[in-house]
Amino acid sequence: MTPSRLHVVEHGDGPPLLALHGFPVDHHLMVGCLEPILREHGGFRRIYPDLPGLGRSPGDRVSSADDVLNGVEGFVDEVIGDEPFLLVGESYGGYLSRALVQRRRGQVLGLALICPAVVAAASDRALPPREVRRPDPLLVAALDPTEAAEFTDVAVVESSETLARFRTDVAPGLTAGDAEAIARIRSRFALDEPVERGEPFTAPTLIVAGRQDHVVGFRDQWQLLEHYPHATYAVLDVAGHNLQFERPALFESLLRDWLDRVATDLPTTSAG
Repeated sequence: MTPSRLHVVEHGDGPPLLALHGFPVDHHLMVGCLEPILREHGGFRRIYPDLPGLGRSPGDRVSSADDVLNGVEGFVDEVIGDEPFLLVGESYGGYLSRALVQRRRGQVLGLALICPAVVAAASDRALPPREVRRPDPLLVAALDPTEAAEFTDVAVVESSETLARFRTDVAPGLTAGDAEAIARIRSRFALDEPVERGEPFTAPTLIVAGRQDHVVGFRDQWQLLEHYPHATYAVLDVAGHNLQFERPALFESLLRDWLDRVATDLPTTSAG
């Protein structure tokens, strides 16, 4: 698809940082996740596209994960060019980010994976049982049934704080997107190309997973470590697929550490 057709939100100036959201939500997830940290950190041009077929990006030419990845790479060509950049991917965006690193490994300064999907097919993933660690039945009972179902679908922490973040970061994307494109992508969810291949990716990496994440799990992510020898791998308890706002303080500390490691590894480029 034509890269310029992707809807994108940008903030700030400096080295590019590209953030790829999960499926089937939109850029609000990454903006809510990253902006509080990156605004304070400073020094980055933060780029938040809606993936092809999701959010406000059209999906009429998208039929598979490969189409989505090709659309993202075309977007990088147009918006970033050959400039080095940082890459953050969440869930399905983490799956795509790993593949994008293989295509452009000399250009990616650092990789952060938040609850990344490692195995495309849900039936093949090593998943923990569904568990709500911090239930709030009164809060849930007061919600509209549709919202209650969407919120509790992945919530491990049911609280007014996580509900507010769900409403701003997750819910907008659930009601957006091209339904037919989403169905086509879902039917061809796996990439045809190997995601990890060739030499290990040696730039600073962060892999963070939720101990109670019953969507993508935490065990499959451990298998990534041999491919990312400079990775911090963390599994957060009392956290599921929305760990970034279920354990925000710990998540923010890990992301800041990753940004510091990226800056330290760059002799001529400062991220702060």
